[in-house]
Amino acid sequence: MADAKPEEIGHHPPMDQLQGFEYCIDSNPSWGEAIALGFQHYILSLGTAVIIPSLLVPRMGGTDDDKVRVVQTLLFITGINTLVQTLFGTRLPTVIGGSFAFMVPIVSIIHDSSLTQIVDDHQRFLQTMRATQGALIVSSSIQIILGYSQLWGICSRFFSPLGMVPVVSLVGFGLFNRGFPVIGRCVEIGLPMLVLYVALSQYLKHILLKHVPILERFSLLISIALVWTYAHILTASGAFKHSTEATQFNCRTDRANLISSAPWIRIPYPLQWGAPTFDAGQSFGMMAAVFVSLIESTGAYKAAARLASATPPPAHVLSRGIGWQGIGILLDGLFGTVTGSTVSVENVGLLGSTRIGSRRVIQISAGFMIFFSILGKFGALFASIPFTIFAAVYCVLFGIVAAVGLSFLQFTNMNSMRNLFITGVSIFLGLSIPEYFFSFTLSAQHAPANTRAGWFNDYINTIFSSPPTVALIVGVFLDNTLDVKDAARDRGMPWWVRFRTFKGDSRNEEFYTLPFNLNRFFPPS
Repeated sequence: MADAKPEEIGHHPPMDQLQGFEYCIDSNPSWGEAIALGFQHYILSLGTAVIIPSLLVPRMGGTDDDKVRVVQTLLFITGINTLVQTLFGTRLPTVIGGSFAFMVPIVSIIHDSSLTQIVDDHQRFLQTMRATQGALIVSSSIQIILGYSQLWGICSRFFSPLGMVPVVSLVGFGLFNRGFPVIGRCVEIGLPMLVLYVALSQYLKHILLKHVPILERFSLLISIALVWTYAHILTASGAFKHSTEATQFNCRTDRANLISSAPWIRIPYPLQWGAPTFDAGQSFGMMAAVFVSLIESTGAYKAAARLASATPPPAHVLSRGIGWQGIGILLDGLFGTVTGSTVSVENVGLLGSTRIGSRRVIQISAGFMIFFSILGKFGALFASIPFTIFAAVYCVLFGIVAAVGLSFLQFTNMNSMRNLFITGVSIFLGLSIPEYFFSFTLSAQHAPANTRAGWFNDYINTIFSSPPTVALIVGVFLDNTLDVKDAARDRGMPWWVRFRTFKGDSRNEEFYTLPFNLNRFFPPS
């Protein structure tokens, strides 16, 4: 058999912008379609908005009523932060929601001896919430300073396509424990959801209704509605009546106690839990989570830019977004959302699944978040969707984001042993080190860093529990120190360098210019 000719092997030239999208960042579907797509992004954001308060509020001593108020507040601030970020921040179509990166320092505050000795549960909840608010308010200064001073933009000059591969890919891969391990808690509804979502969004995506690929664009809404109804039928018929408490919590549609506890109308407001309290040790510990949020968001912004068919955000735009994200964490502290903010990875993945990267769709979803957080009963109805259903969707959406990270390899030379070493080691350690911290904590009932200095423990345990953060530390260090002299082309720098500055590529103006002619007052660098 004759050898294949080079042109028959299938060479695919590198592409600045991802192709095949129906609508990119600054093009918009019809208003009706945009509203439906915005509602779909809102539904997806509910998973994180409900699970974080559900995990933390009971440990703080809060009741179901307190949990509902925190969920409403978190959704309200998510809507505001998303609207601000899409208007004045990076302007990428990203949802800015609650972050799991803040769990370690917040749990540390919950276990603080000055708070655990409070006998009255409600008072303990209020005092713990105020301590968390104070730590968030102080630590938000990290992102505000790094963003608005352009320091993070200067740091990003050490990034390359090769260095970003492990960071962006682990923004998705690093969340593997929120995928099938959660489905396994209730396979009766998790597995059908996963199969149905893949079938509708991929195998049946060519089915058209009035020239619109309805199943591809709205597969999330359709599959959630069908499986949620199926789960409700199982619940009503008593299928889980004799199951364990854990199975009932993950499977039943009536376990969250959100609808009965939610008021009809309630507007969240600043300092609604009382005046924040400030503690230096708690604030220092929280700063580690803010730093992790910054790195995870940087990777997610890079992924969102590709899935919105835009060019990589220039250093100036990235810094601007981080600055506004710091303002968002400040709002988290003022309103009392029980956690800080970061880019919602699942919503970034949904851009790819629907092939619609429109900024307007995300702004509409922000409107839904604000609206339903005020109308408590209606918001609580949607928020009662079992988390197992969201976990099934995460298996697909986190995978898409991870694959976008791997797509940056097209700009590098992967026939270079240097590049293979850096990519492999940084991805492996980015997964392995956080897994060690997680498994150690489970077995020893305390994290690996367990000194008398609580703030130091929070620093180490938070940073090394984050896969993208470990990947950035390892990958960027190796990429900038190992045989770097003649490796610029292999690292992908000739392609990357023109996207460092706002004026380096003419398309940046189209994608990232501020609205209302604000660039006159804040000229890009």
